[in-house]
Amino acid sequence: MKDRHSIRLKSYDYTAPGWYFVTVCTHQWKLLFGEIEDGKMTLNSMEQVVYKEWINTPKIRENIELDQFVIMPNHLHGIIVLDYTGRGTKRRAPTEEKRYFRKPIAGSLSTIIGAFKSAITKQIHRIKPDISIWQRNFYEHIIRNDKELSKIRKYIMENPLRWELDRSHPQNMNNKFQEKTYV
Repeated sequence: MKDRHSIRLKSYDYTAPGWYFVTVCTHQWKLLFGEIEDGKMTLNSMEQVVYKEWINTPKIRENIELDQFVIMPNHLHGIIVLDYTGRGTKRRAPTEEKRYFRKPIAGSLSTIIGAFKSAITKQIHRIKPDISIWQRNFYEHIIRNDKELSKIRKYIMENPLRWELDRSHPQNMNNKFQEKTYV
């Protein structure tokens, strides 16, 4: 087995309150969640599971709020806000603990995304038990200011309209095509 490396910033605390842009991709970029027609996502049963679990995430995990998101045929883009000052009395910032690669840390972005992916995998495996759903990791970007937040929100909202130009579109996967970045 190949040694895996963390793609997170080594010095950054991913339990810290803040705004995070995440992208979660399907295994081998397979088109599992539906199709885009005329710039709109057509729902299928797997996409509905993803949608319901994403919407349910703040109800289960009290330290987060959701902002703009979109589910694409082979990935999800979303903005997650980690916040320990808002609703509910159970909401507390995580305690300082030594961090180890691959070890879950309560309230961290990785643990939240891992639980999200796991819940979806369990539900979909009841219908299609032999399917691989997710890539091992996920991509994140720490949103640092309002200008960046606006650009990322626009990128997410317009993503279905640009599907044929998206680097994760099947026709572009083997090309050296690079989509214009959101920041």
